[in-house]
Amino acid sequence: MQQEIHHHYIIHKPFRYLSQFINNQNKRKNKKLLGELYDFAKGTMAIGRLDETSEGLLLLTTDGKVSARITSNKVEKEYYALVDGLITNEAIAQLQNGVIINIHGKPYKTKPCKVNLINDLSGYHIEERFVRDERHGITSWISITLTEGKFRQVRKMTAIVGFPTLRLVRVRIGDIKLDLNVGMVREVEQL
Repeated sequence: MQQEIHHHYIIHKPFRYLSQFINNQNKRKNKKLLGELYDFAKGTMAIGRLDETSEGLLLLTTDGKVSARITSNKVEKEYYALVDGLITNEAIAQLQNGVIINIHGKPYKTKPCKVNLINDLSGYHIEERFVRDERHGITSWISITLTEGKFRQVRKMTAIVGFPTLRLVRVRIGDIKLDLNVGMVREVEQL
């Protein structure tokens, strides 16, 4: 019996792209889809998602077992979030200890996580992108490392502590770091 050949991809999902290949919703007629970036193998699926306004590292595969392993709570996911205001040590401590957010209409306490203030964005391929004019106030970048991935979790977490997310970039999944320019795709042997 011949072993099934699977395909795996690492991509830098651009801002304003959906983490899907098929658009079957009327309200999303003019949306950009991942299939516009590369000729992916049939049956390719995103491992986890990034919402349309989030960007950064996205893994894709044709292997459901790989997808289940990576989306499990055993694999860390690190995000860089540009937040509104100069985040306080108190807010960072709250995020680290877990906060109560709303998931599908019900309160949910996030698991403890790693949160750090970032002063240097080098090391990852994060393009400068206009978010808002400086006259609207100061901003700060933080790193949040989670082992869970609830719907819009990072955005909800930063908002609940008073520092809404203005820009969100996933920079790491497990040992895989964001090392591609925006919109680039790399096929790999394994994830």
